[in-house]
Amino acid sequence: MTEKQQVSGSYWLQTAPGGRHAALAEDLEVDVAVIGAGIAGLCTAWELTRAGKSVAVLEAGRVAAGVTGHTTAKITAQHTLVYDKLRRTRGSEGARLYARSQSEAIEHLAEVVTELGVDCDWERRSAYTFVRDAGRVEELRAEAEAAREAGLPASFVTETGLPFPVAGAVEVTGQAQFHPRKFLLALADDLVARGGRIHEDTTVLGLEEGEPCRLSTAAGATVAARDVVVATHYPIFDRALLFTRLSPRRELVVAGPLPADRDPEGMYITPDENTRSVRTAPYGEDGARRLLVITGEHFTPGTGDTRARFDRLAAWAREHFPDVELTHRWATQDNDPTDTVPLIGPLHHGARHAYVATGFGGWGMSGGVTAGLLLTAQITGEEREWSGLYDPRRLGPAVREAPSFLKTQAEVARHFVGDRLRPSPPVEALPPGEGAVVRAGGGRLAVYRDEDGALHAVSARCTHLGCLVDFNSAERAWECPCHGSRFDTDGKVLQGPATKPLERRDI
Repeated sequence: MTEKQQVSGSYWLQTAPGGRHAALAEDLEVDVAVIGAGIAGLCTAWELTRAGKSVAVLEAGRVAAGVTGHTTAKITAQHTLVYDKLRRTRGSEGARLYARSQSEAIEHLAEVVTELGVDCDWERRSAYTFVRDAGRVEELRAEAEAAREAGLPASFVTETGLPFPVAGAVEVTGQAQFHPRKFLLALADDLVARGGRIHEDTTVLGLEEGEPCRLSTAAGATVAARDVVVATHYPIFDRALLFTRLSPRRELVVAGPLPADRDPEGMYITPDENTRSVRTAPYGEDGARRLLVITGEHFTPGTGDTRARFDRLAAWAREHFPDVELTHRWATQDNDPTDTVPLIGPLHHGARHAYVATGFGGWGMSGGVTAGLLLTAQITGEEREWSGLYDPRRLGPAVREAPSFLKTQAEVARHFVGDRLRPSPPVEALPPGEGAVVRAGGGRLAVYRDEDGALHAVSARCTHLGCLVDFNSAERAWECPCHGSRFDTDGKVLQGPATKPLERRDI
């Protein structure tokens, strides 16, 4: 199967299509409204339902079909090179709390899988962070020591199951991997069976905080809730200015069957080579093959040549795993917090009944479960010892990591100003299947020519905060490089924080 013949779309979504949940068509009152049906939102809603709360989940698209449906689905407390940094910025206690919270999330998830009897390809695996550059070995030794000091079963090793030598690796045993959508569809079914409600195709536009809080939807329905959880991956409400502390990162994925005897039998990631992440999953009925999943080539949405990046990732996969037959390709998106740790807790300093879960930095599987446990404790009046570590209102760590914050804002400013100065290509030069931002009528239009030659024009101004979008030719989408909003070729929102489509324009 050639590159062009590869299936464009997530393997997880294609192998677990699931049913549908009706859109919200009337006003509703519940104890808690959760916005977003990814792993963070669904885990939070499920935990709250178990705690006796009436809960409604409001999802603009479909359950577990956004970021969670495109993840590589590693469930691990080893998050590349994080513990040595935490030890330096948060102290040994901060690193310990981070390791403990993530590890407890993994074990809790294992218990839920068993309790519900979910067939979701759950497997225990060791997780490895590796480097091939001998100059980085001491960095890994320090990470192994910090992770071990934080309480993880970590060690520095030089031998792995990869089909190529490494200079060194941090191994953490007893981690896990699974089929994320199979698990979350089962969790959603159990949530509904317990009396919870899920409404897909329901876009939330407004939040009025109070007692109760009130949410307004694009269809005109209102939801009254004592508490609201914003679990939309990138927060759709900017009142806390969290967008200044998050930077969007898109990564590409290629996957395909591999002979089972070529399975590297672990979960691997390297910060080198613009990131390379490797895992396998069960594939087929006879056990003769495994699905190899390789992720990498991270970039800011709306920048660079995505097709060339896919080609590089596929070439890397074939070079190191020559027996693989690449059959799928897709992309995922993450948000990196400027001070390393996710933001889970009250939405802003004055919030009494509004909460947020965001900034998982590529580790949303364990992070989403952590969010569910932590937010449920806070809403039900309990406390967990690591709530301060994740508190979105924290200022000390943000001040200490000010250079990262300033770098993020400088990048946003560069796009906001610089993208408006880019030269404009002529519309007539656009080939079928391509798009470009062009000057027209004193402004900028995002113009796409479909395969039949027809032009589709929308405003190039992102409806979130006004940056100009750019075209992703491999995925045929308009992307905002400032905060990661994505739109289809007709302007429909594919991914927030934008909640409104790009305006249609004539050309």
